[in-house]
Amino acid sequence: MGGLVPAIIQDARTNNVLMLGFMNEEAYKKTIETKKVTFWSRTRKCLWTKGETSGNFLNLVSIKNDCDNDTLLVRVNPVGPVCHKGTDTCWAEDNVYDPVNFLSELQEVINTRKKEMPENSYTTALFKKGPKRIAQKVGEEAIETAIEAVSGTDEKLIGEASDLLYHLMVLLADKGLGIGDVAAELLKRHSPDWDKDRRIAKYNGTYKR
Repeated sequence: MGGLVPAIIQDARTNNVLMLGFMNEEAYKKTIETKKVTFWSRTRKCLWTKGETSGNFLNLVSIKNDCDNDTLLVRVNPVGPVCHKGTDTCWAEDNVYDPVNFLSELQEVINTRKKEMPENSYTTALFKKGPKRIAQKVGEEAIETAIEAVSGTDEKLIGEASDLLYHLMVLLADKGLGIGDVAAELLKRHSPDWDKDRRIAKYNGTYKR
């Protein structure tokens, strides 16, 4: 391709694909140097830094080669719409961050707290008190969540459920596990091959080991 390679641009936070451009060695080096994504324009035959006229820069997070060393995956933090037509992506899709993805980020924060144990951290204090106290907090938050579900407001229910989920994630981390392990188990149970009859029997109190 005359020294050009495709560069897939991906939002580092949402993981959505934003656009496709082309880089040569000079564009690649300038991107690394300036931390602003720069392409080679095949029509104008020159370098162009995305956002140099609009202000909608692509701030570089990382660049990786694919297995054949002929395509780049460029992860970025975009500033404003990416497409020249004013849309978030060049496929006219909204570049929306799914809050569910934050659970993975939160788990990483909790794991880091466990590893580094910084002072003046509530999470650190929980780890220092040990699994029994963390489990107790999970139980307390579960009761408060149930109470709000029955007789409280939606706002308070969300608040208590957030406390419950956070403390559960701390308990999982204390045991060397994470929210991803729970998600994997739920995914397994979603399979048609999973024994749902056993779960239903256990729920109804008729299941015998």
